[in-house]
Amino acid sequence: MRKIYYLKTCDTCKRILKSLPKLDSFTLQDIKEESITVKQLEEMYALTNSYEVLFSKRAKLYKEMGLKDENLQEVDFKRYILEHYTFLNRPVIIINDKIFVGNSTKNVEAAITLLNNE
Repeated sequence: MRKIYYLKTCDTCKRILKSLPKLDSFTLQDIKEESITVKQLEEMYALTNSYEVLFSKRAKLYKEMGLKDENLQEVDFKRYILEHYTFLNRPVIIINDKIFVGNSTKNVEAAITLLNNE
């Protein structure tokens, strides 16, 4: 599977997408227009073994809802990601059995390297 979960209104996501080779070989899903399903989130979890890794602590709602002051568990991270798209740490790039979560330079470079070495 080759899939990217992203937000088309996010400039960082747009920049990262432009930097990826072989972008046309991916299925793109704008998570605001097409919500993440339980099955999709569980597929991501199977590759990370952590809902917390998939959860964005940078989301405005994280602070607004006071979640930073709570002791969240895996089940909570899963629920919040499914409830509101902004809680997904994006972009999520899936290349076969590899997953790259978030916009760190290290992550993006690793995805680009993998694509270039195919």
